[in-house]
Amino acid sequence: MIGIGGFEIIADDSEEVAAPGLSPEQTVRRIALAKGKNVSRFCGPDDIIIAADTLVYLDGRPLGKPESPADAESMLRELSGRRHSVYTGVALLRGGEEVTDVVKTDVFFREISSAEISNYVRSGEPMDKAGAYAAQGAGSVFIERIEGEFFNVMGLPLCRLSLMLREFGAISEV
Repeated sequence: MIGIGGFEIIADDSEEVAAPGLSPEQTVRRIALAKGKNVSRFCGPDDIIIAADTLVYLDGRPLGKPESPADAESMLRELSGRRHSVYTGVALLRGGEEVTDVVKTDVFFREISSAEISNYVRSGEPMDKAGAYAAQGAGSVFIERIEGEFFNVMGLPLCRLSLMLREFGAISEV
């Protein structure tokens, strides 16, 4: 969508550990950079590495990926009828160069019935998603509105990433 091709996806399988006491912005920035550095050992010095980490925060508390269907239901009940924030840290690395940034998007959920929550959790979709929903999937019907970058809610803020890649000299203007 942003004009890059010929890339390879290398997943970082290390444990994502957030240091206590960090702000949401510091947390996602730190984890994204750590992911990029972990993957860099598989890359050449001229390769550009794009790494990202996304967390959902409600009332200043992170909501990670649910550990069980009951955990997913609990998260969705908490999000129902409320605003929460989605933070994504993005890191670009090449050789010794590192650039990081953070994007925040506020998401407003409508009231969700218990039946809707149960049906959605039974679909399995929320189980590997921070905050227990997928904005690009069936969870989209819970979102009344967003303030900020739409693609950030899916885990990769394409607008910000394209600007970062331009600054890095990796892509030209669209």
